[in-house]
Amino acid sequence: MSAVDELEVLSRTAASFAPRTARGIRLPSLFFFTDPARIAEPEAVAQRLPRGAGVVFRAFGAAAARERGLRLRAIADARGLILLVGADFELAQAVGADGVHLPERLRDTAAAWRVKKPNGLITLAAHDRDAVLAGGALAVDALVVSPIFESNSPSAGTPLGVEGLRALVALTDRPVYALGGIRAATARQLENTGVVGLAAVEALAL
Repeated sequence: MSAVDELEVLSRTAASFAPRTARGIRLPSLFFFTDPARIAEPEAVAQRLPRGAGVVFRAFGAAAARERGLRLRAIADARGLILLVGADFELAQAVGADGVHLPERLRDTAAAWRVKKPNGLITLAAHDRDAVLAGGALAVDALVVSPIFESNSPSAGTPLGVEGLRALVALTDRPVYALGGIRAATARQLENTGVVGLAAVEALAL
C-alpha cells in the first residue's frame, strides 16, 4: 500500500472516533510521533497530515532540535495541526508548542508541567494497567497506550492486543490513543475499543 493510501485509511478510521476536547482544544484523532532513528524527514510527513491532526516531536537530544521544531511549528500553523514536544519543556517553549508529551517514566512530573503551561495539552504514555490508573489521577489530558500490535520500536514490549487495549480504556475517564503497530491493516480493529484516536510513527511515512 502506498503512503497516500495508508494515510488515507488511517485518517478515515481515526475520524470515525467520537471527538473529545481538552482545555477548549479539540483533540486530534490522529497523531504522528516523530522518531529520528526511523523517520529522517518528519517535516515531509507533517506536510501530508490532514487538518486537525497532531504531531509529537521527539527530538531525543538532537543538536538541531530547535530548528526542526520551528519548521514543524510553521507547518502546523499552515496546516492547522496540533504540535506537542516530547519531554522537553524548554524546547516546547522555544518552538511555541501547544503542549508536551511525557514518557511513562516522567509521569510524576505532570503536575509541575501543568503549572508551567496551564492551558497547554499534556499527553502521557502508558503501557499497562498500573500506568493507566496512575495517569487517570494526574493532570494530563490524554493517555497514549502502547504497544497495541507488534511494533518496530526497540523499546516496545509485549503487544496488548485489541482486548487488552479495551480493558485499559475501561479503567480511565481520560481520552486514550492507541499506538504501536498501527497501520491500515490493523486500525479498523480498534473501532469499538473506546479510543479517541490513533497514533503512529512509520505507518504515516511509508
